Amino acid sequence: MMKEISAKMDRIKEKMNTLRIEADEATQKVEELQAKLKALEQENLQKEQEITSLTHKNSLLEAEVEKLENGIKEAKAVAEEGSQHGTQNETLQRRLQLLEEEAEEADKNLRETNDKLRQTDVKAGHFERKVQALEQDRDQWEAKFEEMAKKYAAVQKELDDFQAEVSNI
Repeated sequence: MMKEISAKMDRIKEKMNTLRIEADEATQKVEELQAKLKALEQENLQKEQEITSLTHKNSLLEAEVEKLENGIKEAKAVAEEGSQHGTQNETLQRRLQLLEEEAEEADKNLRETNDKLRQTDVKAGHFERKVQALEQDRDQWEAKFEEMAKKYAAVQKELDDFQAEVSNI
């Protein structure tokens, strides 16, 4: 029986050794797994921090995108307004061109009118000289007429006197 007990003891020792080895292996495995868990927790913490950082960065980028979209809207509005101003500018330029053409036409008409006025002044001066010459001729003819009228009156008187003398004889 002792042999049996000794054999059982050996088997129990063997089993205990096996269990110890298994326990050591399990402990080692647990330590490895704890180390892996700690590493994974550390990695998870880093990933969470990275996610937080990226979320913050994403928020900033979304704000920047919104700001840029507003800038684009404003730029489009300005471009549209510029287009309207461009249309207004084109209209004003066309009107300005028409006004310039009208001004050129008015200037041309003014020059023509001034030329005609100068010509009329020249003609008026010419006619004034003619009128003066004619008035001088008239004055001369009137003076001659008065002189002739006086001579005629004198000759008539002489004739009347002569007839009176002839009748008295």
